[in-house]
Amino acid sequence: MPQTDDALFYQLYFQSLGVPEAELERDPQRTLRSILYSASGDAPRRSGPGEAAAHDVAMVPRQGGFISQMVDPAVLPSWLTEADIAFYAGEFARSGFRGGLNWYRNIDRNWELLAPFVGARVAVPALYVAGDRDLVLGFHGMDQLIANLTHFVPQLRAKIILPGCGHWTQQERAAEVSSAMLDFLRTL
Repeated sequence: MPQTDDALFYQLYFQSLGVPEAELERDPQRTLRSILYSASGDAPRRSGPGEAAAHDVAMVPRQGGFISQMVDPAVLPSWLTEADIAFYAGEFARSGFRGGLNWYRNIDRNWELLAPFVGARVAVPALYVAGDRDLVLGFHGMDQLIANLTHFVPQLRAKIILPGCGHWTQQERAAEVSSAMLDFLRTL
């Protein structure tokens, strides 16, 4: 996974026990507002000088932390309410962020468990829906993976890329995702 003298890939940052927890738990409401907004299609993207290069996607500055370059919006987007934030923040204040972070800490073990399936194809009908502003689409090699998705998913019925949509696809575009899923289910 990539790293530089100044930054490291977010999954590596999450490996350090206690450091990301302390950062994220300092102010759960601000953390959630910032993460949910900054990974959404509503957040402004950098352009011109200082624009993040493709290799900078998902990089955490060594000085500053995971949420240091995220935006805490003055106003939430229409798909996210203050009640949503209050609920999520209350749950994370109660339980902490360690459970979610542990998913990243278990990546090597997950890879080991899934190793027997390397090269396997998804053999059932499938639908792919993503937002064109999802930062994951900027990860190295994703452009090739998406272009060749039918190689891995031979019964892929449709690839839908929603313009202006970010990482939280089903929240940001609930009606469009529901419609796409219902249309897909009708084909089965």
